[in-house]
Amino acid sequence: MTRVLVVTPTYNERESLPVAYERLRAAVPSADWLVVDDGSPDGTGDIADAWAAEDDAVHVLHRTGKLGLGTAYIAGFRWAIDRGYDVVVEMDADGSHRPEDLPRLLAALDDPAVDGVVGSRWIPGGRVVNWPWNREVLSRGANVYARLAIGMPIHDATGGFRAYRTKIIAALDLDAIDSRGYSFQVDMTWRIIRGGGHLVEVPITFVEREVGESKMSGSIIREAFVKVAVWGAQHRTEQVRGLLKKSAGKSAEAPADVS
Repeated sequence: MTRVLVVTPTYNERESLPVAYERLRAAVPSADWLVVDDGSPDGTGDIADAWAAEDDAVHVLHRTGKLGLGTAYIAGFRWAIDRGYDVVVEMDADGSHRPEDLPRLLAALDDPAVDGVVGSRWIPGGRVVNWPWNREVLSRGANVYARLAIGMPIHDATGGFRAYRTKIIAALDLDAIDSRGYSFQVDMTWRIIRGGGHLVEVPITFVEREVGESKMSGSIIREAFVKVAVWGAQHRTEQVRGLLKKSAGKSAEAPADVS
């Protein structure tokens, strides 16, 4: 049987987390759930602890402060690897990622050639609900920018609703990943693809949160912009080096002119 762990980072999500809990248990009752709480002052971690005391499928990882989305997921990945889970899922706590879509992400992993599944807003069938126009423009633009800069064949590289085979995560150098904000999703996408992993996209409906505050900030946007630019420059440099090496090899193989 496939063991699935859903990892959900939290910071001040006491209002939305109970709804996510009920919906996840109904949508995928066989999945375990790990809440990674960054010391939420509103008591989110305490709520998760109460569920964990009554439900063996719920686990809580407490951290001492707000350390960033990327580090929360990496902590969750390590937790899943150490405990032998087959699949690890990224899912937000605010309701924007619908647990009802998760069975379709997991079903895509029935194909043994697939290493990971990205829940995509920007492929046919995907959509967003209640998003302001500026957020949609920002997201679409960020994904076009990432595709052009790095050449990734993924339409929603910034999307955070994902399912990975744990073995593909274990093959990565997790210590080398220093992305903290939403650039973490692009970072993971790029590392897996460069490592020979196969990712597919499944359309999802993304719903803007109804309670709580968005974690998006100017510093998160700047981090993503700068990192993608650096990765893009590295990628293009590697491409040029590959072409030069190939050209030099062909020149060496060419027969000498003895006329």
